[in-house]
Amino acid sequence: MASKESEAVRRHWAAARVSAEQDTHDADQELSDHRWAELTTEPADVDYLSVDGRAALWIVPHGAVADRVLLCFHGGGYVGGSRYSHRKLFAHLARAVGARALVFDYPMAPEHIHPAQLDDAVDTYRWLLDQGIAPEHILFTGDSVGGGMAVTTQLRARSIGLPLPAGAMPFSPAVDFEATGASYDANRDSDAFFHRDLVRGLAWIFLGPDGSPRDPFVNPLNGDLTGLGPIYIQVGGDEVLLDDANTLAAAAEKAGVDVRLDVFPQMQHTFQMAAGRAPEADDAIQRMARWARPVLGL
Repeated sequence: MASKESEAVRRHWAAARVSAEQDTHDADQELSDHRWAELTTEPADVDYLSVDGRAALWIVPHGAVADRVLLCFHGGGYVGGSRYSHRKLFAHLARAVGARALVFDYPMAPEHIHPAQLDDAVDTYRWLLDQGIAPEHILFTGDSVGGGMAVTTQLRARSIGLPLPAGAMPFSPAVDFEATGASYDANRDSDAFFHRDLVRGLAWIFLGPDGSPRDPFVNPLNGDLTGLGPIYIQVGGDEVLLDDANTLAAAAEKAGVDVRLDVFPQMQHTFQMAAGRAPEADDAIQRMARWARPVLGL
């Protein structure tokens, strides 16, 4: 049975659905970020440092290893979210891993359509490499569309000759923007926010009139996953995006990638946002940390 603390995530998404259906979504990005971040406690012994010339934050847990980095891709459907909405979530993860993390803002749709987000992500990865961090000491992680970007950024980076990172930890990854998964029907009544029309609507916004949801840099299921580092995927059992995680895991495994998939029963999309409050979120963070440390050589 889901903990009472995890119900805060369900209530968050239920309120967001009402707002979306009534077209009362708050255009104040700072206020929206604050409401999202309210789900997460402030972790102790973590510093946040601005990055000169970049819309990014260094997350530095006390005692963290300086030359191991989590590159963090925030979710928000390409229309919301920021380094501020997600800083505490990724701080919990960085603290558990014992490494620094970098969370950055990328351009938002509809003002900026694909591939602007991916171009910015690759540029941020290149910048991180230019700081002297070895690729095998960098681990990509992200939630929702950020989880998808944790894979597609690798494909885009490889296509222009950049080295691949050590691996990726996508959670609740959004990859199939045609919304074809059977879980859209099976979990229709259990997912508090997402449904097929909403996901297809988001795709229309961020892809623009000429974009395709079948682009391998949008949906990595249509790309070549061969040669990628290990992938650890987490997903909530009540999500309509459950099959996005299942099919990504299956495609990566078929390509010879070392894959782990954990499904958390009765959990909502990105339930890890309740880190520090809900036992399920804390368990998920600890599982990621235990997986990440040996991948990063810690």
